[in-house]
Amino acid sequence: MTWEEMLPLLWPATVETAQMVGWSALFTVLFGLPLGVALVVFDRGGLRPMPALKSALGFVVNIGRSLPFIVLMIAIIPFTRLVVGTTIGTAAVVVPLTVGAVPFFARLVETALREVGTDVVQAAQAMGAGRAAIVRKVLLPEALPGLVAGLTVTVVALIGYSAMAGTIGGGGLGDLAIRYGYQRFETLVMIVTVVVLIVIVQLLQSLGDWVARRLSHK
Repeated sequence: MTWEEMLPLLWPATVETAQMVGWSALFTVLFGLPLGVALVVFDRGGLRPMPALKSALGFVVNIGRSLPFIVLMIAIIPFTRLVVGTTIGTAAVVVPLTVGAVPFFARLVETALREVGTDVVQAAQAMGAGRAAIVRKVLLPEALPGLVAGLTVTVVALIGYSAMAGTIGGGGLGDLAIRYGYQRFETLVMIVTVVVLIVIVQLLQSLGDWVARRLSHK
């Protein structure tokens, strides 16, 4: 395959990967952030200690993190079909990507929140702040650099997951690499796809590190 033949395939595949990762990252934050907050708030010594509920949430999170993504994609095919009406294409891949990333991001959120000093929380409590206010105005702002760093790691992981989604017709760069680079033995396609993925990851990681550093200096 020549460059002229490959470029019209490469750009749409890159756009599909960006769409899959972008939507999955959005839903991961929407579901994973509250879950991570709950793991901290409901823990012993937390703002609203509920050890039984925290243990149950932790158990579910650990199950989600223990499943290899390729297994997860296949296992939740009925759920994916229920949500989006199909099991192939970029829209369908967003479902397992989100399901796989939410527990991963929730643990990173938990870690970032636990790094907030207890003296800051105690000072807010002494001033009469409620639990919701402490979470919204103390815990999350103080942990923001760590949350950004955790989101960066999660997005990088989502890029890797999205490439694996090509094995079941998920579209994107992974699908391009499998259909042309692997099945048709087009070595140039495989190399270029890998290079594009590496460049995307490096750019996103650098951007995330820069934002986290800026926030930590404020």
